[in-house]
Amino acid sequence: MMHGQKETILQFGAGKFLRAFFDLFVQEAAEAGEDPGKVVVVQSTPGSRVEELNAAGCAYHVLLRGICAGERTDEARRVESISRALVAGDSWDEVFELARSPELRVVVSNTTEKGYEVDESDAPDSSPPNSFPAKLLQVLLARFEANLPGLTILPCELIEHNASRLRGLVLGLAELWGASPVFLRWAARECSWHENLVDRIVTGTPSEHPLLEEDPLVVACEPFALFAIEKLDGRLDLFSHPAILPVDDVTPYALRKVRILNGAHTALVAKALPAGFETVRGAVEDPGMGAWLRELLFQEIVPTVSDRVDDAEGFAREVLERFQNPFVEHRLEDIALHHEDKMRLRLRPTREEYAEQTGEDPVILTEILRSQG
Repeated sequence: MMHGQKETILQFGAGKFLRAFFDLFVQEAAEAGEDPGKVVVVQSTPGSRVEELNAAGCAYHVLLRGICAGERTDEARRVESISRALVAGDSWDEVFELARSPELRVVVSNTTEKGYEVDESDAPDSSPPNSFPAKLLQVLLARFEANLPGLTILPCELIEHNASRLRGLVLGLAELWGASPVFLRWAARECSWHENLVDRIVTGTPSEHPLLEEDPLVVACEPFALFAIEKLDGRLDLFSHPAILPVDDVTPYALRKVRILNGAHTALVAKALPAGFETVRGAVEDPGMGAWLRELLFQEIVPTVSDRVDDAEGFAREVLERFQNPFVEHRLEDIALHHEDKMRLRLRPTREEYAEQTGEDPVILTEILRSQG
């Protein structure tokens, strides 16, 4: 451990998203006078990123680039919240050492949906296990055996009910491994598993930027960020930050994102892609297509969900601003993947609810769904 630094956060995943999201929040909280501690990053797969991080003293820059409150912004933030980066296969003993540290408080992860798959070959003595749930279980077992308090667990995967799904996998695996009932109770009750929703577009390393010469780890993202986290028993044991929103129920925030932001994306694939538009920004900045999208959002989608979500209209305005980010080339063809499923989840329910609420079919939503068969 670096001298004088409390390592309070264990992070599974060294990718660009967490570095431009959670790790930046830790940095900004420290700059605002809080004491969030430092992050230890663990990468499951061998690769150069851990080497690059350690070679740079785990410091890098995040570029906040986009439109914020109508103004174009392009600023660099230096992030020094990571104390060290480890490859699980090489340094599992160091992970255990951290698990047994009284100063550890939080586990954060972003392992994608594939990361939730359990590997049948994982065992209590695997060093390390292959799957993320088994790695987390070993960390919790080591902590429990050291007679230490439970941890705050924040899985940032974009999976519905991310925390309860991970908790179920870990506890199921613990039973399979023959863990004691006392440990099972501790893991279930003393550790706090928080459902959450992450929202920030992270575009990765830009092809050109003056900082690239000195910092190959530069990562770019939009200014907008939201981390909605469910409280448990009215509590969330975490540092505060403007993007962190402790809530009683994360469901309305997920609904708002799916129906407004994701719904607008899917609608553009249905309407703008066949019309020859290549990017989200190109479609939104076109006078005709932009007006069509605004009508869809403010006449049909927002009124349908506004009684169930927080500030639907304000969020929709922010979405349009985000879509016009001059630094992001969001290709409609990329969004078109699994288009039929996305229509079913993002647009069809809004059309049905609008008809239920008003007794009339929404013109644009009906047109989109009919045109797609």
